[in-house]
Amino acid sequence: MTGLAHDRTGTGPPLVLLHPLGADRHVWRPVLAHLAAHREVVTVDLPGFGGSAPLPPGVTPTPGALAGAVRAFCDDALGPASWHVAGNSLGGWVALALGLDRAAQTVTAIAPAGLWSAPLAPKPGVARSLARAVAPVIGAATRVTAVRRVTLLGTMAHPERVPPADAAALVRSYGRAPGFTAVNAAMRAGRFPDLDRVGVPVTLVWPEHDRLIARPRTIPAAIREIALPGCGHIPMWDDPGAVAAALLAGSAVPAAAW
Repeated sequence: MTGLAHDRTGTGPPLVLLHPLGADRHVWRPVLAHLAAHREVVTVDLPGFGGSAPLPPGVTPTPGALAGAVRAFCDDALGPASWHVAGNSLGGWVALALGLDRAAQTVTAIAPAGLWSAPLAPKPGVARSLARAVAPVIGAATRVTAVRRVTLLGTMAHPERVPPADAAALVRSYGRAPGFTAVNAAMRAGRFPDLDRVGVPVTLVWPEHDRLIARPRTIPAAIREIALPGCGHIPMWDDPGAVAAALLAGSAVPAAAW
């Protein structure tokens, strides 16, 4: 398996997991033990994040373009249309784009970006600049529970549940990702208006305490929805068991039902 940085574990139907903006494949670590007995789990770094190179020069890194890179990688590694996909936030939008192209058997999107009613205004990168500035001391700082809480409260309901090393890794990946600025701009300039046209089973998962993305007012009737009580926008540390259960349910929808 080449082309995108990735990890692979477990046995069963392949389930590809896509991370949020500014994170990398390691954001899924808390749920892997819950999934590995039921799925072959492939965690992937999107282009421009973690260990994956950005898209080639001249290619605008829209979620659709990222989906194209993921599809090429997965079709080569796993076989065309043989895999399920799930993603969180930006990763959820990329997963929906893959579903629109019928590249995956099922789609599970946790707090997916792109379902807003209009493109978003550009946003200054103040938080990212801060992440880069504190990188030299973040390992020591995140050993303090109060620091983890302040740092991660915008994306999690229970930052105190994140081990210090994982919290430090999240901050470092957020600050270091070479693709962040271009991907963020392309994401905020667009939207995903085709939810009702996705031709594979879709499950949308909504964390109760998401401070970044709200559930749209209307959802197509055919789409399954799952609530995540007590969880924030990035819910993998808030409740790994509940997140894993949602991923297993979403990737078990029989194609014959569609």
